[in-house]
This record gives sequence, structure tokens and C-alpha cells, in this order.
Amino acid sequence: MNVYIDTSALAKWYVREASSDAFEAWIRQTSIATISSLTLVEMRCLLARRRRLGDLDEREEAAVYQLFLQDIGQRYLDVEPLADSDVRAAVHLMARVESHPLRTLDAIHLSICTSREIARLATADAVMGAAATELGIEVVRFD
Repeated sequence: MNVYIDTSALAKWYVREASSDAFEAWIRQTSIATISSLTLVEMRCLLARRRRLGDLDEREEAAVYQLFLQDIGQRYLDVEPLADSDVRAAVHLMARVESHPLRTLDAIHLSICTSREIARLATADAVMGAAATELGIEVVRFD
């Protein structure tokens, strides 16, 4: 079954943090792992933030990002392009889940997930997970 992986969960594959072991065991069982082109930007920002916090040095940051890009190149991660229609759909999606305080990028991720009819989401974000559940998406949590 295809699964859309949010950056909050995917980061656990590349940087040791809480629930990294659980995510690693789970992703090894996953046949089709989908991310979006938005995830490339988010992952780059996440790694830069970890460097600024002192969790990674510059060499580690570059090595982890290169590994991420290699996984994409080797098709371990399927990248869905971000379309303008995904951004417009996110506006309407927010009305459907208005009781959940979604952040902008999370709404866009969910619109990509729903427009591609991906019925499963992996995330470490409780708010995004709750909104996805309300949208009828099966959620695998790693928080």
C-alpha cells in the first residue's frame, strides 16, 4: 500500500531522535513511500536548523542531505511534484478540517495526499495526524 510520509516522520530515518527505531522498522516494511517536492525544501530546512542548534556539524548536515537525495535518486522515495492546484486545494481542505489548527505546509501536504488518493500517512505531527484522520486517511504515528 502506498504511504505519504510527512517530513516530521521522515526525519527520523536520517537523524536519530525519539521513535527513530520504530520508524526504521516500519519503513523497511513499506513498499511504496511517497513524499512531495515540498519535502525537499522542508528536509533542507530541518537539517540546517539542526546544524544551528548544534545537533549536526556542517559535514554531517551535507552528508545527511546527500543521503536523502540518493534515496530519491534510487527511487526508495517517490517524489510527487507540487502543483498550484495542490495549494488551491489546501485552502478548501482547511475548511473541511477547521477544528484542527493546521499549519500552511501541513495543509499542502494533506492536499497532495488526498489529490493523489494516497490513503495512508506517516507523521510525527499530532495535529496533522488528527486532520488526516478526519479526512479519512489512515495515519501511522511516530511521535
